[in-house]
Amino acid sequence: MTTVSNQALQNKTQHGFAPLAIARIKGAQRANQIAIYLIYAAIIAFMVFGTIASIKAFHDNQLLYQLFYNLPYALMALTIPLTLYDAFIIYRYRLNQTSMVIMTIGVSSIILIGGLLFADTAWLGLASWLGVAFLFKVSFKRFFDFLAIADLPETKKDSENDKTILAADAENISL
Repeated sequence: MTTVSNQALQNKTQHGFAPLAIARIKGAQRANQIAIYLIYAAIIAFMVFGTIASIKAFHDNQLLYQLFYNLPYALMALTIPLTLYDAFIIYRYRLNQTSMVIMTIGVSSIILIGGLLFADTAWLGLASWLGVAFLFKVSFKRFFDFLAIADLPETKKDSENDKTILAADAENISL
């Protein structure tokens, strides 16, 4: 039997998701966007400081070498807690397949820890974390696209669904 309080709560949900859940998912999406910006910053730092460090006049500059070598690692390492938070949110609200989330986090962790323990390097493990943030970006985008399409009136839903399917097919074909 539905009580008044349950009825009011059901009216506030958006396609089975409570407002608090949607707020958490939006927060995780913002954290994921920060992780992606950190990845871009790491790539730019590697290119800029690597280019400057390769100039003959700066070969003996230790500060440039340290920035070239350590700054991208540090920026990429800062993305790990953010992507773990995203993974927990995606896993909790089932925004992606459970096996996909576990596999991406597990493989990236094993490569990173294995590289640090046995190869004395972190570059391959951090490179695998680079892809995790972009995978989660797609998961968040699909979820919010689903909510946007579900809010449309029935007549517009069919045409929007067709456009979304055609766009997804075009993206898959171009890959």
